[in-house]
Amino acid sequence: MTLVGLAASLLLGVGLFALGVALVKVPDAHAAATAQSNTWLYSDGSLLARTGQTNRQNVGLDKVSKDAQHAALAAEDRNFYSEGAVNFKGMARAAFNTASGGATQGGSTITQQYVKNAYLNQKQTVSRKVKEVFISFKVDATQSKDEILSSYLNTSYYGRGAYGIQAASQAYFGVDASQLDAAQGAYLATLLNAPSAYDVSSATENGKQKAMARWNYVLDGMVTKNWLGADERKQLTFPEVQSPKSAPGMSGQAGYLVAAATSYLTDNHIVSDAQLAKGGYTITLTVDSKKQQQLQDAVQAQLIDNLKPDTRKVDAAAQAGAVSVDPKTGQVVALYGGADATKHWIDNATRTDYQAGSTFKAIALAAALDSGARTQYGDRITADTIYDGTNRRPVRGAKGVPYAPPNEGERSFGQISLQQATDWSVNSVFAQLAQDTGLEKVRSTAVALGLPADTPQLEAIPSIPLGTSSPSALELAGVYATLDNDGQQITPWLVKGLESGGEKVALPEHKSTQAISKNAARGTTAILQGVIDDQGGTGYRAAALNRPAAGKTGTTDDSKSVWFAGYTPELVTVVGLFGQDPTTGKQVTLDGVGGMGSAAGGRFPAQIWTAYMKSALAGQPVSSFSGPVRTPSTTVPSAPTGSASPSQNPSTSDGVTSAPSPSAGDSTGNGNGSPSSRPSGGAGDGGGQPRPSRSPSAKPSAGPSEPPTPSASTGSGGSGGLLGTQDQPAG
Repeated sequence: MTLVGLAASLLLGVGLFALGVALVKVPDAHAAATAQSNTWLYSDGSLLARTGQTNRQNVGLDKVSKDAQHAALAAEDRNFYSEGAVNFKGMARAAFNTASGGATQGGSTITQQYVKNAYLNQKQTVSRKVKEVFISFKVDATQSKDEILSSYLNTSYYGRGAYGIQAASQAYFGVDASQLDAAQGAYLATLLNAPSAYDVSSATENGKQKAMARWNYVLDGMVTKNWLGADERKQLTFPEVQSPKSAPGMSGQAGYLVAAATSYLTDNHIVSDAQLAKGGYTITLTVDSKKQQQLQDAVQAQLIDNLKPDTRKVDAAAQAGAVSVDPKTGQVVALYGGADATKHWIDNATRTDYQAGSTFKAIALAAALDSGARTQYGDRITADTIYDGTNRRPVRGAKGVPYAPPNEGERSFGQISLQQATDWSVNSVFAQLAQDTGLEKVRSTAVALGLPADTPQLEAIPSIPLGTSSPSALELAGVYATLDNDGQQITPWLVKGLESGGEKVALPEHKSTQAISKNAARGTTAILQGVIDDQGGTGYRAAALNRPAAGKTGTTDDSKSVWFAGYTPELVTVVGLFGQDPTTGKQVTLDGVGGMGSAAGGRFPAQIWTAYMKSALAGQPVSSFSGPVRTPSTTVPSAPTGSASPSQNPSTSDGVTSAPSPSAGDSTGNGNGSPSSRPSGGAGDGGGQPRPSRSPSAKPSAGPSEPPTPSASTGSGGSGGLLGTQDQPAG
């Protein structure tokens, strides 16, 4: 092409672009930005809720504090006043990231974001992007930078139904936008990135950490641009955020279900907060309306009806959360987030701030069986492997200061099988099991089974098998569903249908991966059946279900959280009870709740689980788990010095140990961590339902009169460190 031809082509291109800008019509911003309602449906198509009430208040830029203006610029477009309408370089970078399989990434100027918010939809399409570019140039040519910034701040979505910075200021801080300080302005600017995920009143611990990181990023940007002094920056603390106000139609469980489904949609980049806020969507959840009601009824009958918060103060601290999952598909069929979403904002089913306790021991079992781990004596680990269950027994094979966790009630169990240690939830045995398996192997198995890699406190340290990490009930349900599904992992999901304007929106496929071997999954399930079948097991109350079932209790230090995670071949359900001071929000003990003495996973959580599973599975044929091919271990190691003699543990035909019935133990009847006498009937024992065929375990030996004194170290440290008892899950 000649120089003249190139120039002509260039002029033609410029001319056509200029013509496009001249001819493009800027739509009515107010009409386009008006929110419609969203319709949320149960899996059967029945109505769950409608959302979409809009809170919008427009204010002039002079009514927005300079700190808040600068915070928005620092967060979204630091060169706004010196750049053009469109950032082609940023758009290209974002397009490449999206095309290469990364998350949707911003690359737009504030002008482009304003145009998208006010005039267009949020779809990531080429035609929408082209329109955005033309309208952005038109707006930039006809409005000043101050006018564009003002319009942007008035049309942005901040969460809680709040459009615009004035509505957001009132929703989060109860002040006008003109009164926002730098810390508050930086938080509102943080919300622009992910409103629902970064609302610290209801976010997960991970969400709170990300919100804090983003807040610091905004403030650092303000310092970089000389909008905030470095000394002033150092003195700023995270602002106090008001609790959300009740949303119409979001009372009871509706608010929790909508919030969980919203998180699923936004976390998986299916739609954004802004898209949902504009409305017009019909969202069909996987939640079964009948099972949802059955779960609510079980919590009400087994827990809430037994609470007297007016006369028994500790009862006001009890917060229940539960999730039920179809193990074959990963569909969440029921979810209980708390007593009322308009009164208790944090979803107890998805919160990640309470330790999992001994529910994590199922993961340690799976890791050992899947990896073919061997004891310190070189024996292959099976359900019949003999371990030393002495209280505060130092772990062997670790480096540094020995890790020596206490057992529940400071009890010693002597020489017992791994099956018995699981039934009774013996900490000293599982600490050694994790060491024999490899701490990193236990952690990696947890992630493979379904726990997010960034689960709080999920670290390869000696205390990992005892549940010092803090997954949610939803995430734990995913782990147990993997065990139930022969080791096939499917991340639990909540939305099965999404429509906008009568058109279906594509949803991601639900991939299945083999997390552990089929035999390891079945072997773990076989062992976990003992927790329920064993009359001395910590989950014996769940035997009232009268179906083959497997599960694990969990009780943490000071009983701040207690759990029961259990499953049948058809259904997985995890129930957690959390102690939270209703005034301060701090974690507190659950001991005494319901007038029951020491709290335990084998009590209220197991009772809720049993009541729900009975109704949810009523009328369905009783089916059994598929058993693994397992070779029992025949080698019994010599007893370590100071330990009791090995118990006589004959093996039944399924390779599970059996022994004499337990005698009276813990006078409190603690349902987790140590065996006690279990009556054959009565209200607390399933009303005299017949027991499964597995024989009960043997009585534990008496604890030492003077347990070994733990190391002065109180941190969990690395391999071989000693976890202080104040941080130690109890069983």
